Amino acid sequence: MTPDDLLYTKQHEWIRVEGQTATEGITDFAQAALGDITFVELPALNKKLKQGDEAAQIESCKAAASVYAAVSGTVVAVNSALEEDPAAVNSDPYGEGWLFKIEADTPEETGSLLNAEQYNKHTEEA
Repeated sequence: MTPDDLLYTKQHEWIRVEGQTATEGITDFAQAALGDITFVELPALNKKLKQGDEAAQIESCKAAASVYAAVSGTVVAVNSALEEDPAAVNSDPYGEGWLFKIEADTPEETGSLLNAEQYNKHTEEA
């Protein structure tokens, strides 16, 4: 079940918006498709990203996948705990498995994202 308080991309990223800051991770659907995650490459602090830019890389026993910025802005925090425990993305994708936080330049970009109902419908069609 996807949390209702998040916004989603069609590429299976989620964000939780708190003021100007958006916490981003990958969805439960994405982590299940990837399988056991073995490595996460996080973006550099203070990196400027535009919506849709490649922000991070995730590797699993099955595949490697890119994670794209859901909104434009500057990376203000990364989940360095994932360096030691990348499997947290599998076990808690909406909590301890978050990837990075971005200070949004243009919060109105969230209007192009999906709500939980729209995202669930998107994954059913996939």
